[in-house]
Amino acid sequence: MKHRLLLAAGLALLTVGCVSNKKFENTVSSMTSRVDGIQTTVEDQGQKIQNLDKKDAELAAEIQRTEGLAGQARQVGTEAMTKAEAAEKAARGKVIWKVTLTNNDMRFGADDFTVTPQGAAVLDQFVERVKSFDRMVFVEIQGYTDSAGGEAYNQALGQKRADAVRDYLYEHGIPLNLMSTISFGEKNPIASNQTREGRAQNRRVELLVLE
Repeated sequence: MKHRLLLAAGLALLTVGCVSNKKFENTVSSMTSRVDGIQTTVEDQGQKIQNLDKKDAELAAEIQRTEGLAGQARQVGTEAMTKAEAAEKAARGKVIWKVTLTNNDMRFGADDFTVTPQGAAVLDQFVERVKSFDRMVFVEIQGYTDSAGGEAYNQALGQKRADAVRDYLYEHGIPLNLMSTISFGEKNPIASNQTREGRAQNRRVELLVLE
């Protein structure tokens, strides 16, 4: 009888132990699932943060690019306003003297806008004449080219020639606010572009003195 009671007690303990182990395993499994779920959530949040950081960087780059474009627009607007004011002054004035400086005077190459020593000597004479006026005058500087090359290229080249002459005049005493530049490119030729000599004549700068 005693042995039977001990056996029954042992079976009871074994049963309790099995049940406890099963509950423990279930609990561990549940906790593991929860940890896995939390880990997945953390990883998802981390990915979202990375995506947000990337978007922030892209937004910052776009803002910087926009600010750069705005700065360029302001500069272009300022330059346009300056030219408009100069053009208005020129429009109000009367031409009292016109000088045409052809390639024979300036020695402009086919695609060149450098003021050569020969051109500088001619411009020095122009400066002295302008300074001799007993009243304030305004100088409009027009740049021209021959017909070689594209129209857009020649337009830009004519502007460079006019600007080069303006810069030289400024360095030798003519105030910037009394000068304006404009390019006519290959328009308004004064000679035929079919000959070498004619093209050389068309590579020119015209100076209009207005009062």
